[in-house]
Amino acid sequence: MRIERKPLAAVALAWLALPAWAQQDVADNAAGDAMQKVEVTGIRASLAKSLDVKRNASANVEVITAEDIGKMPDKNLADSLQRLPGVAVRTDYDEAEKVSMRGTNPDMSLILFNGHAVSTADWYIADQNSSSRSTSLSLVPSSVLNQAVVFKTSQANIVDGGLAGTINVTTRKPLAQKEKVSGVVSGGLTYADLPGKTAPDLNASINWKNDANTFGFIVQGFAEKRHIRRDSVSRLAYGASSGWDVINTATMLGISDASLAGTGLTAADLNGVRMPGSMSSEFVEGVRDRKGGLLSLQFKPNQDLDVTATGFYSRMKANNYGRLTSGALYSMLLGKADPLGGVTATAANTASNGQRVYANIRNPVIVNETSMYGHPLRVLKSADIIFPDGTTPQYVGNSEAFYRDGATAESAFIDVDANWRVNDDLRVKALLSTTRGVGETARDQGTTWARYGTGVSYALNDVDEAPFVQYHGAGANVPGLNADGSGYALVGRTVSSTRTVDRESSLQLDLEYKVNWRMLTTFDTGVRYADHRRRNKRNSPTFNSASLGAGPAGYVAYPSDFGDDLKGDFDNTGFYFTPQALKDYIAASIRPTTPEFERRVVNEIDMRERQTALYAMQSFEQDRWSGNVGLRFVRTRVNADIVTPVPPGSCVKTAPGQAAVPCPAYPGAITTAGDGSTYYEGVPFNPAGGLIYFKTPTGRSFDNFLPSVNLRYELRPQMVARFGASRTIGRQNYNVLGSGFGTPSCTAGGCTVTGPNPGLRPLTSDNVDLSWSWYFAPRSLVAIDVFHSSIDGYVKTGTVTQGETVQLVDPRDNTVKTFFVNSSSQQGARINGIELAYEQPLWGSFGVTGNVSRAKTKVDDGRPMVGASEWAGNLGGYFENDRWSARLVWNYRGKYVSSTTAPAPTANSQGQTVIVGVAMPTAPTMAKGVATLAASVNWTVRPNLVLSVDATNLTNTRRAQYRYSEEEQQKLDVSGRQVYVNVKYRF
Repeated sequence: MRIERKPLAAVALAWLALPAWAQQDVADNAAGDAMQKVEVTGIRASLAKSLDVKRNASANVEVITAEDIGKMPDKNLADSLQRLPGVAVRTDYDEAEKVSMRGTNPDMSLILFNGHAVSTADWYIADQNSSSRSTSLSLVPSSVLNQAVVFKTSQANIVDGGLAGTINVTTRKPLAQKEKVSGVVSGGLTYADLPGKTAPDLNASINWKNDANTFGFIVQGFAEKRHIRRDSVSRLAYGASSGWDVINTATMLGISDASLAGTGLTAADLNGVRMPGSMSSEFVEGVRDRKGGLLSLQFKPNQDLDVTATGFYSRMKANNYGRLTSGALYSMLLGKADPLGGVTATAANTASNGQRVYANIRNPVIVNETSMYGHPLRVLKSADIIFPDGTTPQYVGNSEAFYRDGATAESAFIDVDANWRVNDDLRVKALLSTTRGVGETARDQGTTWARYGTGVSYALNDVDEAPFVQYHGAGANVPGLNADGSGYALVGRTVSSTRTVDRESSLQLDLEYKVNWRMLTTFDTGVRYADHRRRNKRNSPTFNSASLGAGPAGYVAYPSDFGDDLKGDFDNTGFYFTPQALKDYIAASIRPTTPEFERRVVNEIDMRERQTALYAMQSFEQDRWSGNVGLRFVRTRVNADIVTPVPPGSCVKTAPGQAAVPCPAYPGAITTAGDGSTYYEGVPFNPAGGLIYFKTPTGRSFDNFLPSVNLRYELRPQMVARFGASRTIGRQNYNVLGSGFGTPSCTAGGCTVTGPNPGLRPLTSDNVDLSWSWYFAPRSLVAIDVFHSSIDGYVKTGTVTQGETVQLVDPRDNTVKTFFVNSSSQQGARINGIELAYEQPLWGSFGVTGNVSRAKTKVDDGRPMVGASEWAGNLGGYFENDRWSARLVWNYRGKYVSSTTAPAPTANSQGQTVIVGVAMPTAPTMAKGVATLAASVNWTVRPNLVLSVDATNLTNTRRAQYRYSEEEQQKLDVSGRQVYVNVKYRF
């Protein structure tokens, strides 16, 4: 029996010692009030400030300050936020990127900057095309931040959209600085140990204000570069061989009693056994070159008026090169030879000496497993997948290399925040903002090679260790075919680009009136309007010939240390081409046309979302009680231009460079886009080739009332209890509302079309939160928090007929009719959780912080909630005196479904797999729980000069994924350590 380790034990040890420390601190407090008046700086001051904000807030919040971040090994906000109770992150390569709260996925958390939404962008092409609402924080260095407040309970004056919680990040204000002129210059180097490369870091800011303290500015710039590399083994492959499936001897005819002779097994014994489709390796390298800055201007002519304008811009260049060496075990067993893994009836069959051949399974080792749904299953843990003796080399796998040139992400915002005190009782606030994020890959280009040999042997190890893999009769792992037919042949090439633009403009007006009548303190009311747009476009140049040619010139072998940190014993060889050689080959294969012809309408998303909100909130305080009660009304209007295919033969395409050919049957048809057409040199253009699309406009409006109440009660001067109840909303991902329709069809029973469901209403969650906090000593806390959320509207993707309809043309008679949409539906989900937190100075200059959270999620359909971790925890220790400060932080995130949080609206989330006559939910891809260790050491050489050394991923954690259980390893990767050495000068 395997017992899963939980992060609770580490914090529990600290709790056992708490009473003794607390008693000692209470005694110290009684006798040492004078010592508390000494000004404390650094880590201890930041902890005190964060706890002070948390303690006095009406809502249940967590706080992290700029000093917290400056003394931690954190390079962006996500790195820092993962230290807080109930917060987990998704980490890609060396940095945390996306934040999730209380067991939910990142789409359900809202991140604000200075009180408004911010459009960020993704650097990786798959994320650029995902149309998720999650915010990537890879563009936001921690140095731009002043404070981040995490709202775990909502209140009426908080911007709506954070279903699970809201994080408001504030930047520094010029007039809040102590000195007239001050600044920081920081420079250093970053070393990535897996790629073995070093890159520079530079960060500088200056703050100035006039003598009257009425005007000031902050200017900041940053340039941070680092190299990344990830070594992986996986089950990723082409066609049907990607992932896991079951053995079926009715179609895998090479599995026979004779082929299993001597094993004690018959062919029937292997039916229904789960087996991997591929033994693959993935080698990824890239760079993250982040540059940008911040400008803040503050004007405060008197005590009644305060106006601050802030602008932020960040751009990351992130070219990356992904390489894959994969197998094709299912194709081999099914006797299929399609070089891209196809196994349909029309796919090419194997042939050896004029006969179709099927691979055998030899030396099988079968183990038992219990799936995550409780079903007993069997797994083919190791085997030789071998063609019969004397077979000529057959298709056994692939190799690909895709270089993403011009991969960039950028984010920018401008906001103007005005605060006017009309009189002693009335204050007016205004916030105007505009933000824009762009994720782009200028050219995703690559080649695919098919590998030929006679077999593959494998043996799976533990989920945290690479499997044994060996190819037979395939020759060296280099491009080109050998005389006997083994080796590699070029079978494919691809080139495309993508660009996603997200932008929003908003205006918010707030009034705060001091009632000061009995227990009533202030009354807040306000309005907000936001206009949000999302566009995703893809382009693909056309090739000049159907011939693939010889391929790129020359090749490069995988580095000799590839996969060393994955342990195990596997074939770690592979090949690829230099980026320049690959780019030259693709460029020589392209026929210049026009941007319009390169357009791929089928992949476009074009949406507009307008949000209008009105709220009222009354705050109160009497004796030990305080809090607020409020109501927020929200209207969400969603408009989408949904891509819809034109029935074949209804329109003709326009040749590149020619005037657009109109289509009378479909006046909105986009006839100038390529979309599947070829345009080879020397071949006449075929106006009937490919597909043609038009766009169908849709529009819906949704109204939500969001009540909230927060109660705070001081049980004792150092002890606070809170209760919060609220309804929150989270808006659906863009693709389930606005991606393309399928081909419309009509029968005697009516008309239907697959695609997005424009009627998907926003998610709502009814939340209850009860917490207790004891600030038993300076800079000390012990807290317990229990919470419940009941979610309505959780999306269930699929192709079930919904009540939603759309007006389309019946292809049978070219008349407009009402079509029912086969698409996503909605369901309920629940979250129940508990959080424990503890922090305290111990002895001398040492201290400890720790937290652990557990969030149990349940979805109505019985499937796990995507991106939700049940367990998360942190344990940290710190030391600080006048010259030195140091922190060591351990972070844990439990297992979770790592599939995309923004699947296609027609993806079958309700898929069933039948194994030996038993139907069960299709296996998701699970990420195993992972722990990381980071450290930071700072030496104050002089009062204004600090040398720092930070390190992340000190244990070089291997991250594992699996399917039904850990017996079914799906992927294992490692990214190496990052070490940052910086010198910081303050003036």
